[in-house]
Amino acid sequence: MATIHLAGRDISLSSLDKELFPEDRFSKDDLLVHYLTVADAMVPHLAGRALTLRRFPHGIGADGFFQKDVGDRLPDWIRTVEVPHRHSEGANRYAVCDDAPTLLYLANLATIEFHIQTATADRIDHPDRLVMDIDPPEGVAVATLRSVARRVRDLYAELGLTPFVQATGGRGFHVVAPLDRSSEFAFVRRLAGDLAARLAADDPDRLTTAHRKNRRGDRIFLDVNRNGRSQTFIAPYSLRSRPGAAVATPLDWGELGRATPDGFTAAAIRRRLAQKRDPWADMDDHAAAPAEARDRLDALVDT
Repeated sequence: MATIHLAGRDISLSSLDKELFPEDRFSKDDLLVHYLTVADAMVPHLAGRALTLRRFPHGIGADGFFQKDVGDRLPDWIRTVEVPHRHSEGANRYAVCDDAPTLLYLANLATIEFHIQTATADRIDHPDRLVMDIDPPEGVAVATLRSVARRVRDLYAELGLTPFVQATGGRGFHVVAPLDRSSEFAFVRRLAGDLAARLAADDPDRLTTAHRKNRRGDRIFLDVNRNGRSQTFIAPYSLRSRPGAAVATPLDWGELGRATPDGFTAAAIRRRLAQKRDPWADMDDHAAAPAEARDRLDALVDT
């Protein structure tokens, strides 16, 4: 057990030598160092959002679990927010990470992955992110994924949305657009679905919106399910719970040609942030109105 003092908070850290990624010799101490290193860049993307934590107390070689409801088990200095269930009575109490001490405390619970909602807790029914997940089957060339990401980018831009790209640390890329919160989830979810449908219709041999895996064949799935209420996507700078200990990494579009979805390690991110500003830092300055994007998409369909 060790205790550190961070921004006015004393945080007790435990099991520092436990190897959370045994194949990579990546310990809990390495995990905590990573989240301390990325805190300045990462916390703005977490702040104000209900978090889903993916925890692996015994490392990724054992079963982990997703945690949404934290109940009353966190210290009183960690902010929590109650979010009502969509289709039933009751609510979940989620953790919210507004500062580095909270990030470190949650990481010390063996939270390897941090997943964020597409709306902030204070406007829980009005998303400020639109997310398309480019989800390939095994064996798709990275060059193909990059090409698809650029096609998503170009359609976003044609509709007045500002596209941002993230290497997910997994198999694909996310293309994300900031929104001005002027529309509710159902509207944004339909917009995202129709964006994906247009892209798939233009390239039906390579792209699909089929939810069932057995209907996709060897095509890339354009997944927009993350745009539903209380759905999540991987937070920028989160580690991923798979061998290699890759990190979800926001990119400039000019970097995409050299990037792979899982090519950034904790060590690479540490060097990167020492030299380069977070490419998503000013994302909210580009927030667009979903209704205007809808009108432009409808005009494209009509031509």
